[in-house]
Amino acid sequence: MVGRKKEIQELNDLYESGMAEFVAIYGRRRVGKTYLVDQTFEGRITFRHTGLSPIENKKADEGLLKAQLRSFQESMLRQGMEADHCPKDWMDAFFMLSMALQKIDDGSRQLVFLDELPWMDTPRSFFITALEGFWNGWGCHRSNFMLVVCGSADSWILNKLVNNHGGLYGRLTYQIKLSSFTLGECEEYYKSRNIELSRYDIVQSYMILGGIPYYMGYMKRQGSLAQNIDNMFFSKTAQLRDEFDRLFRSVFDNPERVRDVVLFLSKRNSGYTRDEIAAYIGISNGSSLSSILSALIASDFVIKYVPFGFSKRKVHYKLVDPFCLFYLKFVEGQDSLTEGFWLQNLSSQSVVTWRGLAFENVCFNHIAQIKKALGISGVKTTQSAWSKRDDDKEGTQIDLLISRMDNIVNLCEIKFYNDVFSVDCDYYRILLHRQALLEPYLKRGMGIHNTLITTFGLTHNKYSGVFSNVVLMDDLFE
Repeated sequence: MVGRKKEIQELNDLYESGMAEFVAIYGRRRVGKTYLVDQTFEGRITFRHTGLSPIENKKADEGLLKAQLRSFQESMLRQGMEADHCPKDWMDAFFMLSMALQKIDDGSRQLVFLDELPWMDTPRSFFITALEGFWNGWGCHRSNFMLVVCGSADSWILNKLVNNHGGLYGRLTYQIKLSSFTLGECEEYYKSRNIELSRYDIVQSYMILGGIPYYMGYMKRQGSLAQNIDNMFFSKTAQLRDEFDRLFRSVFDNPERVRDVVLFLSKRNSGYTRDEIAAYIGISNGSSLSSILSALIASDFVIKYVPFGFSKRKVHYKLVDPFCLFYLKFVEGQDSLTEGFWLQNLSSQSVVTWRGLAFENVCFNHIAQIKKALGISGVKTTQSAWSKRDDDKEGTQIDLLISRMDNIVNLCEIKFYNDVFSVDCDYYRILLHRQALLEPYLKRGMGIHNTLITTFGLTHNKYSGVFSNVVLMDDLFE
């Protein structure tokens, strides 16, 4: 399996711990949670069950509960367990499972895997109460028992399990948040499937697919990157054309509101404050908005940060999910399909501009690799974008600021070029101007390191010395 080495080792260590284990794995839809469990525990899962999607049954809560319970019974029967009746509720379902597990217990590890756990928690089902009874009253007392649960609704996992204040408080023995592939893992994945892409093209694929294994699985080795993107988004049989809406319908309780927030955040690369979001969406800046933003952050769609030099009350929310940003820029709102759209527009100004902004998000998602290239992996840092408007000028926008505990600020210029980047006199003056605007916001004793993050390097000339550090595209693959 590509990547996930740390997670595989953690899961195997838990399996061999000799103690009762309750493990929650969560992460964005399509990130590979189920695949991780299947591959890690192949041949070692005693019982598995997957919740039914509630998307088509939101108006029939009672009927959906019955369907969930019947499906649970069918899972038991398919796996050779006794289940002589359809459970009347979740307490009954978990009691049936515990009795079946006891009957086949030979002292070896018993692993139960419950996938899409949030889908089982239908309204008025008392699912959490039943799960609490199953673990607290039975599972946690059996040293050979291991319960692994998964879910794409990250906020549900966090609220109901990780941060539970009731009977499941502190009951999880381990949690794993599964994130998208890094650029290095994307490269490893493509090589494993004999797909030949340059690193320049792998970065562009990340700008679109975001390192999500499920999306990357649609890449065909016979086509170029542009041909593959056309097949995924702009053909009559485009596999990912409806994925954006499915992302929210399958995970969030109020998908339309969440979609509205994501659509608004896509309009400005530096993000917006809560007040700006609330005003645009037309909802109060209260608990409802907090729930939406927390859910988007938990699922890695959004990050929050405080722009350099501002108070914590100026928290900004920035959309960083590459798939959403690409979809909203080029796919959303198209009345009709344009076959071959991506191939036809590779050199258009809109695509060139988009690449520059998308590369900034690639960098925001690879801060650890940038810090390693700068030799500051062990230094505590905060990252943000930063803008300043002059009274009589257009002002300036800084792509990325890395504020370090060792009294240095890396002022990062991010340039996605198809050649070596060169600094001319005009650009040299712009950099000095930006540095001068930033200096009044620095704490006493702090210094500025102008830092270039680019694809193929920097041409050495009389202006290139303005950069203290240069981080290359290859560095992001570490």
